[in-house]
Amino acid sequence: MSFLGDKAEGPPITNVMFLKTHKTASSTVLNILFRFAETHNLSVALPVGSQFHLGYPWLFLARYVEGVEPSGPKRHFNIMCNHLRFNLPEVQKVMPKDTFYFTILRNPVFQLESSFVYYKHHAPAFRGVASLEAFLASPWTYYNQSLGLSNVYARNNMWFDLGFDNNAPAEEGYVRASLAAMEQRFQLVIIAEHFDESMVLLRRLLRWRLDDVVSFSLNFRSQRSVTSLTPEGRERAQRWCALDWRLYQHFNRTFWAKVHAELGPQRLRAEVELLQVRRHELEALCLQDGGPKNQLQITDRILRPYQSGKADILGYNLRPGLDNQTLQMCRRMVMPELQYVAHLYTLQFPENPPKKIPFLE
Repeated sequence: MSFLGDKAEGPPITNVMFLKTHKTASSTVLNILFRFAETHNLSVALPVGSQFHLGYPWLFLARYVEGVEPSGPKRHFNIMCNHLRFNLPEVQKVMPKDTFYFTILRNPVFQLESSFVYYKHHAPAFRGVASLEAFLASPWTYYNQSLGLSNVYARNNMWFDLGFDNNAPAEEGYVRASLAAMEQRFQLVIIAEHFDESMVLLRRLLRWRLDDVVSFSLNFRSQRSVTSLTPEGRERAQRWCALDWRLYQHFNRTFWAKVHAELGPQRLRAEVELLQVRRHELEALCLQDGGPKNQLQITDRILRPYQSGKADILGYNLRPGLDNQTLQMCRRMVMPELQYVAHLYTLQFPENPPKKIPFLE
């Protein structure tokens, strides 16, 4: 392997906080982090008791983490990546001082379209409207600001996840101050539309091996449940989610500046190609028929992904006849989010009752 290959300068970074934003390919990143934690015997800040997120949509508090005592944390964790609404002072109670912070953003037009389908029955703003196009033509007809937390998926959801007010006016001074606060805290903001380039840069900054960042897409929809907005609809989405749009534009620029500073175009192309070749190898090794399936086609019920709203979430079947070591590696790569949270919880807290996954009961 030329260029970076599998060599890294110095030991890997093992204290990592990933702010998992909604509908941004963040479940795939979470799987990468869970696999790294499991294979390196690292501790994960997991949701307390029967929960699967860290208090979302309320601002994060340290007590939402299993193993944190009422008097305060007795220990720090290596990895934190479950859904939470960012609240830095409380996160710092749980994570070590040298933690690497990163998050992921997606073009808010596509993020909102995904949210509309996925949270169709959850967000009051989306329930009574036939299409996202109709919602965007007259959003205040459907969006009731006073409903607060139940409607966070319907407007500036990424801005909200970062701990900011998703209903704030997009005034220049406020936006600039918020972006500056983010830049100060997050060492990296990756971009969903450039996922492979993002993984190459993340891998370089964390000094991880190639296989640590190779992934299969998780919690993603079949094309039949994806809708395209008209040009007018896209413009309306940008205006409706003006804070998310500013967020995305800014960090899309800083992402590419960082990529070119760290790697340069030639090296980036070579590293992306290495990543894609390795993904294709693992698809051929692990996956039956080499690709995703709808939930009815998935034979192992433990590998069936959670279905939400009007989304048709895809998953994977593993090839039969894999040796035990390969099977373990492949299962980790395709394990849906809720099942992986429950699996790690049992490993870390064997004395506690296991987490129940309602849709598998």
